[in-house]
Amino acid sequence: MERPAWAPQGIDISVPSVSRMYDFYLGGSHNFEVDREAARKAMEFLPGLPKIMQANRAFMRRAVRYAVDRGVDQFLDIGSGIPTFGNVHEVAQAAHPGAKVAYVDHDPVAVAHSKAVLEGNDRAVIAAADLRRPKEILAHPEITGLLDLERPVALLLVAVLHFIEDADDPYGAVAELREALAPGSLVILTHAAYDGIPLSREEADGTVGVYRNIRNPLIMRSHEEIAGFFEGYELVEPGLVSMPEWRPETPQSPEQEDPYAFSGFGGVGRKA
Repeated sequence: MERPAWAPQGIDISVPSVSRMYDFYLGGSHNFEVDREAARKAMEFLPGLPKIMQANRAFMRRAVRYAVDRGVDQFLDIGSGIPTFGNVHEVAQAAHPGAKVAYVDHDPVAVAHSKAVLEGNDRAVIAAADLRRPKEILAHPEITGLLDLERPVALLLVAVLHFIEDADDPYGAVAELREALAPGSLVILTHAAYDGIPLSREEADGTVGVYRNIRNPLIMRSHEEIAGFFEGYELVEPGLVSMPEWRPETPQSPEQEDPYAFSGFGGVGRKA
């Protein structure tokens, strides 16, 4: 298999990556054939996966603008993936040129490509770290050098927690990050769930199986379980809802949306 010029040395390009599969769903070009093959296999069971990812990104952009409107100008995006058009720094800095954005990912391709995209932007950085080890994130020099944790921060956990198994204590990691944030901080979160998927659970399980087979289990949690990640935060109206239903910018009726867009949940919480 030929290694693309942009692919960092030392990574195994024969193993699928969830961040590169996500890039493929969004129409990006920083993915390998092995990623595309796994993504196509997942789409055999859930053909609406690209629409789910688009709804996820649209929710993220609305939530980032909401944060800026509430005076929050610092963003910590964990599990940020490969930067694509309309990423957090573009949205936040378009709304507030002084906004600072720190990205965190453990995928070498995501980190390398982020560095290239962010070159020359002194208000955005990328740190190689893992959500399962929050202490490393909070002490990372790229993070501490840009963000002032004594001031409010918008913590983004967008489409990442469903890749953290219960054995790795995702609730503990989220709580540790929350405790490090100043009052007035926000958490912006999306999570996969069986709820809203316009297929039977058995059909959706085919996609879950694809992710399990590439050793990146996709954990489908219930609404109640996902709401547990907001402990210590006050949920912002309209609460934890399907992504198109969270503060839509146009009065578009649900009937006009692709039904797959309503899969899973998104929400924003504020730390008092």
